[in-house]
Amino acid sequence: MDTAEVVIVGGGVIGASTAFHLAKAGVRRVTLVERRQLGAGASGKSGAVVRMHYTNPHESRLAHESLRYFQNWPDAVGAGACGFEACGFVEMVAPEHEGQLRANVAAQQAIGIRTSIIAARDLAELVPGLRLDGLGPAAYEPDSGFADPNATLFGFIAAARALGVEVRTQVEVAAIRVSGGRVAGVDTSQGPIDAPRVVLAPGAWAARLIAPLGLDFGLVPHRVQVAIFRWPLGFSRRHPVMIDATQGFWFRPEGAAATLVGLETGIEGTDVDGLDEGVDTDYVADGRRRLATRLPAFAAATMRGGWAGLITLSPDERPIIDQIPSVPGLYCMLGDSGTSFKTAPAIGRCLAEWITSGRPQLMDLTPFRSTRFAEGRPWHDETGYGWQHRTVSR
Repeated sequence: MDTAEVVIVGGGVIGASTAFHLAKAGVRRVTLVERRQLGAGASGKSGAVVRMHYTNPHESRLAHESLRYFQNWPDAVGAGACGFEACGFVEMVAPEHEGQLRANVAAQQAIGIRTSIIAARDLAELVPGLRLDGLGPAAYEPDSGFADPNATLFGFIAAARALGVEVRTQVEVAAIRVSGGRVAGVDTSQGPIDAPRVVLAPGAWAARLIAPLGLDFGLVPHRVQVAIFRWPLGFSRRHPVMIDATQGFWFRPEGAAATLVGLETGIEGTDVDGLDEGVDTDYVADGRRRLATRLPAFAAATMRGGWAGLITLSPDERPIIDQIPSVPGLYCMLGDSGTSFKTAPAIGRCLAEWITSGRPQLMDLTPFRSTRFAEGRPWHDETGYGWQHRTVSR
């Protein structure tokens, strides 16, 4: 019979991180199953921003713990390279959100994050040519930046394989099997795998796997996009990663002389099996327009590429990380909400600790529990900046 101690469903960065941490903890029969190629879902399309600024301390803590992996990849993981570049990060908000910004920065500083408030005028020195219209003070993280999403995933996979993890691609999981009220394994396109524990990290394909178990967390797939613009003539200084909460977009360096732009928009309810992976013409125009409102030189920038990917939003647009109470042995990371690349190292560690020690040791994951919707207590950040939807990359 085909058996494992743990089966992981999903070959993205969450699944890879969990596999690595399980093997590192001494679990010897771990099988990771991916329906297509590694990184075929949201992970491979991520803009891979690595920043710790959130409007709640729980995700900031996950990001802070994960930053150590990106900064110290050879020691923390020991295989491959994550491509992390610490170009810095800036959160820009409107003047009316100054109170929320200061509260968030104070909470992050209490965690140990190196972050500070800078005046809008100081942004002009940090990013020459930046227009300051409609901006209040900003938050600045010098240690943050971005990584290579596929290299990060492949590094975790290489380290996991070296520790004995079996990785199966082009194998689709059709169902989670339950026997005697608890997980018994998975049924795949290549036959069943018996296992007492299953970790679900399948991205946009989650709903179809949990529905037969009587579970409905209101997960909705969204098609989201990014576009890349070549630096225009005369623009030569590398800028930090920046989120403009006043207009709902973000941007970061891409390569040696380009900028990648993401907008806080998405097409709800996209067919997960029929994704158009190209970037739309109107999206490119909107991305150029919004970028030019902050960096006017980009009004004449040449579009150099772009793509679309799938994310999944939960009803409160925050991840679900849990051991499902009604299905013992079933662990999950669902509803990535387009913002879970940067927290994947810590999430994978927490899931592995949950399986091997009975609970996460790194931090308390109660705020991410799956039962919060049934309890009538969806997540709400009191210190948000007005924009609700996440994107594939930030």
